[in-house]
Amino acid sequence: MSGAPQQVVLSWSGGKDSALALAALRRDPAIEVVALMTSVTREYERISIHWVRRSLLHAQAAAIGLPLIELALEPQCSNDDYEAAFMDAAGRARVLHPHATTIAFGDLFLEDVRAYREALLRRAGLTGLYPLWGQGTRALAHEFVASGFVAHLVCVDTTQLDAAFAGRTFDERLLAEMPLGVDPCGERGEFHTFVSAGPILAAPLDVVCGDVVLRDGRFAYGDLLPRT
Repeated sequence: MSGAPQQVVLSWSGGKDSALALAALRRDPAIEVVALMTSVTREYERISIHWVRRSLLHAQAAAIGLPLIELALEPQCSNDDYEAAFMDAAGRARVLHPHATTIAFGDLFLEDVRAYREALLRRAGLTGLYPLWGQGTRALAHEFVASGFVAHLVCVDTTQLDAAFAGRTFDERLLAEMPLGVDPCGERGEFHTFVSAGPILAAPLDVVCGDVVLRDGRFAYGDLLPRT
């Protein structure tokens, strides 16, 4: 008789790589995802870096059917501040889910990012899991679309990709128009996404892209809004 599944908390950005990681973990009968963990910037009430409204994050988590553990950050957050907030969130996760000693990430190939996460996890007494690691990003991007997911580009680094991509739907047309040198999954920070529909959500979120705003002279944010 097999034992109970391994309980895992998933580091969650709200974007496509997180969604693919959750789908992969849910296909594994040896894994049970028990919560999502997301960084949120306090003053702005938005997902850190991605800049999606916190209200949409909560609606997304509800549609997924998993509790959300928020990692609260200040607007001008230092690395030390981030690590302290991570330790706090990890501690709260362990209280809520004492058997969940693993945090999963949707990272794809950046070795330095994975090494940083591993060092941080060791300090917290946790282990890491990377269900998408080493998979081809072009194949993953097409798999995402073919699986019925819907996502928008909510943040574009204009030093790597034209601002005109901000707010667009992540679909086959967008992939065909993606310039050479830009990773199809945006793994090097070229862009970030927010998932509004797909097989991991019980019901789609009805969203529309509002204004596109350039911040810090570099990042173009497509502001997603619930459709009224």
